[in-house]
Amino acid sequence: MQQAPTSHQVIFDLGNVLIRWDPRNLYRKIFGTDVQGMEWFLTHVCNAEWNDRLDAGQPFAAAVAERIAKFPDHADLIRAYHERWFETLGEPVAENVAVLGDLKRIGYQVHALTNWSAETFYPAKKIFPFLTWFDGVVVSGEEGLVKPDPRIYQRLLDRYRLTASSAVFIDDVSRNVEAARGLGIRAIQFKESVNLRRELQGLGIPLPG
Repeated sequence: MQQAPTSHQVIFDLGNVLIRWDPRNLYRKIFGTDVQGMEWFLTHVCNAEWNDRLDAGQPFAAAVAERIAKFPDHADLIRAYHERWFETLGEPVAENVAVLGDLKRIGYQVHALTNWSAETFYPAKKIFPFLTWFDGVVVSGEEGLVKPDPRIYQRLLDRYRLTASSAVFIDDVSRNVEAARGLGIRAIQFKESVNLRRELQGLGIPLPG
């Protein structure tokens, strides 16, 4: 193994950085051609704010029961969010998984900081083996904190003895990137148009390719 400089530690978000995630992956199957109905449901019923509570550690059973009590006519659709949650996951972002693998082979420390329910994160490791490659992982659902709360970033730094100025954080959400920068962590906002390998090379990480 090539010896990596100790001055860099790379922290990955997971959803839409290493694994594509969108509840529409599931609900397109259910709603079919009724795109308007699907979007209404994902805006008003199982919406982003509700999902954030799952990411913060609310049990799926309690979250589903609360939504069904409020939207009883949509009970089956709400239950599907839990019972078929793994269908919300898409394919790995192959080029970024390759970057993760190269970092590991070179010898860099790699960590993950993810907004993800603990109920579904650990089973997902059986589907995506690269989720086991990290030197350390902080899962919001276990911590009761979600990005962009600065405390969850600090928890990762403290738990794994990382130095903010030596770390590079990768996330697809701008507010999460800005929160990292607020703590002195260099950060990259990943979008489909971004070449992550080149971005990391530009920060002085000598990846091949």
